[in-house]
Amino acid sequence: MDEIKVSKTQKKHEFKALQNLGEQLVSLSPAQLQPIDMPEELLSAVLDAQKPMKHEAKRRQLQYIGRLMGEIDPEPIRNALENIRHGDYHKAFLFKKIEAWRSGLKADDSAPVIDEILSACPLADRQRLTRLARNMRAAAKPDKAIHAENLLFRYLKEISAL
Repeated sequence: MDEIKVSKTQKKHEFKALQNLGEQLVSLSPAQLQPIDMPEELLSAVLDAQKPMKHEAKRRQLQYIGRLMGEIDPEPIRNALENIRHGDYHKAFLFKKIEAWRSGLKADDSAPVIDEILSACPLADRQRLTRLARNMRAAAKPDKAIHAENLLFRYLKEISAL
């Protein structure tokens, strides 16, 4: 008897929220979709929506995805999308940090930067890091300088990912 009536407007808002969640799924790459646990029918509908189609067909497909989302618990999908977003932020932060380290290693007195890298990445090899930084500063030709910077960047990326 304590059944709560949901208004028609509330149902529409909930459906629109599920449809928006479906739109977020459609915007993901197939590699990002793969680890998300969802029914086969929903995955198929999302992949179909990623194909080129006219505006009205896309709208209907998104409505269909919203209807399918209403039949399942959307919380695991919300959590997976949130994890993907946080992973992207982490990658961007790490990229900026590596860029800052590389810029710091261009200076003649790069010892404080090397110490910072070694404290942040304990598996880093001080000798290799010093050599890569020295090679980058010593490169005279532009193409050799770019190559040396790329080698240093790859090494910094490798040790920071461990």
